[in-house]
Amino acid sequence: MADTVLYEVSDGLATITLNRPEAMNALNIATKTALREAAESAAGDTAVRAILLTAAGDRAFCVGQDLKEHIGLLAGDRETGTGQTMSTVREHYNPIVRALAGAPKPVVAAVNGVAAGAGFGFALAADYRLVADTAAFNTSFAGVALTADSGISWTLPRVIGPSRAADLLLFPRSISAQDALELGIANRVVPAGELRAEAAKVARALAEGPTVAYAALKEAVAYGLTHSLEETLEKEDELQTRAGRSEDHHIAVQAFVNKEKPKYLGR
Repeated sequence: MADTVLYEVSDGLATITLNRPEAMNALNIATKTALREAAESAAGDTAVRAILLTAAGDRAFCVGQDLKEHIGLLAGDRETGTGQTMSTVREHYNPIVRALAGAPKPVVAAVNGVAAGAGFGFALAADYRLVADTAAFNTSFAGVALTADSGISWTLPRVIGPSRAADLLLFPRSISAQDALELGIANRVVPAGELRAEAAKVARALAEGPTVAYAALKEAVAYGLTHSLEETLEKEDELQTRAGRSEDHHIAVQAFVNKEKPKYLGR
C-alpha cells in the first residue's frame, strides 16, 4: 500500500488516513488505489469491528480528484482516443464507496478540513461524521463540468433531501461546518484541536460495541430507504433473528440482569 494512505488495525479498530497533506489529500492514482485496498481490507477483515476514515494535516480532509494529474491524463486521452481517464469512477471510486457504505461494521469519518468532490462523497459513505469547526464541504463537480460520482448522487439526497441536494450540486459552493450540522451532513461539530481525540473516542466505542447488531442496523436502514413498509417489516424480522442469535445479545442480556456493563465480543 502506498504511503499516500496509512492503514493501521488496533484492538478491532481500523484507521485509514489519507496522507497527502501537501496536496490537500487530493486523489491521484496511487492514493485512490491505496484507499480502495485499505477500505476493502477493513470491510472484509472480521477482526475489524469499526473503521475510522481520517486525513493528515489541518487544511483538508480530501479535495477530490488531483486535477494536476488529471489534466495530463486527459491530454493523453485526446492523443489516444481511449477515454481511459474517467474509468477511475469504475475502478476506484465505486469500490471505495461500496466498501465503506457496505461494510458490516460502523464507519466514522473525521472531517478535519475541506471535503470536496469525491472527498465529500467518501465522507457521506460513512455512518457517522465528526467535523472540525474549521472544515467545509463542496460538491465541486459542476464547477469543473462534471456530474456527480463517489456515490454522492445517492447519499446526498438521502441525507439532506433531493431539493437541497440539487441546489448544492447545481450551484457548488463552500458549506461551513455549522451549515453542514444544520443540514444533517455533520453528526457532530467539534473544535478543530479536539477532532482527532473525539473521533478516536467515538470509533473506539463502536469497535467495542455489538458488531452484529451494528451491521444489522446499517442493513436495515439501507433496506428501508428503498422498500415498502411491509417489506421492511419482514427484513426487520430477519435481521432481529440474526442479532438475537449473536453472542453479544446474550452477553448484553446477562449484563443487564447482573447490573454490569457488557463486554462485547463482536460476534
